[in-house]
Amino acid sequence: MTRRLVTRSARRLPGGRRGGGRAGAARTPLARSRPDPRRAVPVSPVLRTAAAYAWRLLVVGAATYAVFVVLGRFHEIALAVFLGLVAAAMLRPPADLLARVMPRGLAVACALICSIVLVLGGLALVGEAVAGEWPALVREFKVGLGRIQTWLEGPPLRLDTHVLGDAQSRIGDYLSSHRSTLLSTALSGAGRVVAVFTVAALGLFCSVFFIYSGDRQWSWFCGQLPEGARERVAAAGRAAWRTFTGYTHGIVLVAATNAILVGIALFVLGVPLAVPLALLEFVAAFVPLIGSPVALGVAAVVALAVKGPLVACLVVALIVVIGQIEGHLLHPLVMSWAVRLHPMVVALSVVAGAIAAGIVGAVVAVPLVSVAWSVRQSLRVARTG
Repeated sequence: MTRRLVTRSARRLPGGRRGGGRAGAARTPLARSRPDPRRAVPVSPVLRTAAAYAWRLLVVGAATYAVFVVLGRFHEIALAVFLGLVAAAMLRPPADLLARVMPRGLAVACALICSIVLVLGGLALVGEAVAGEWPALVREFKVGLGRIQTWLEGPPLRLDTHVLGDAQSRIGDYLSSHRSTLLSTALSGAGRVVAVFTVAALGLFCSVFFIYSGDRQWSWFCGQLPEGARERVAAAGRAAWRTFTGYTHGIVLVAATNAILVGIALFVLGVPLAVPLALLEFVAAFVPLIGSPVALGVAAVVALAVKGPLVACLVVALIVVIGQIEGHLLHPLVMSWAVRLHPMVVALSVVAGAIAAGIVGAVVAVPLVSVAWSVRQSLRVARTG
């Protein structure tokens, strides 16, 4: 009896707890399984992935915004460099051909001089056509406005004559009362003309060096980078230049084809100023999807004022036909060597570029997106390889 009591008392631990036995062993796992309130709650893998992509998107967005801010501050320089690259993409092949029979510098000079003479000759032809047809056009335009007014007064519109007369008088009153504002706008437009010539001269200056030694300049730039990044940057640069050159050649060919078709159609329909309107179509075709309809809309207004509603309807039908030819034939065939983008991506790029930088942004948006996509594909292939 005494030994049993001693054994039981020896099994008691300090604090009144009993050690040993199955009861103590059973309590230990239960005590360890209690949740620790200080332990952090595990984050969902979906939330963790979304957060990782979110901060990366924020960094990319901030970097893109910073790039656009810098380009906005120095948009004249950026535009001049872009024009220099366009001229290099167009004139480097003929300069390379001429360099086989003459020194490189002389070949570059011949290519540039011939291109400048071609552009100035086209502008002179347009100016002569406008000057020759201007008196007859003004006379026919006044008659056409009277014809349009008569048509608006008849069925099915039946507009009031006083409403049309009030509109014309209001336009005249506005022009007379805002003469100073219009004069200041014209003066600011003259300042913009000076800025345009400055950008064109700087772009010509850049194009000389891009055509003459653009590959050596790029090799020098790649040589300044860390050794591990040189090969990838060089491959990305080659892909970007191939895409930019292909897009430039393709869009010029598409614009020239559209201008020729529009010029022939307007000449057959007897619409005046067919050559200037064709040149307008050539320039407007550099803005994908929306440039050609806008230029042909101007041609439709001229046809409505001079030739009447029937010819204007034929010009509108011409808009639809040329749009179908451009979208389903010219772009798939001519742009096959460049990166082909989805039409929705092209439309969004044009609108975003127009919002960011006006007409210039609408022109440069699609080639920039194409080049960026090409660089991304090139880096992806280099990484997987």
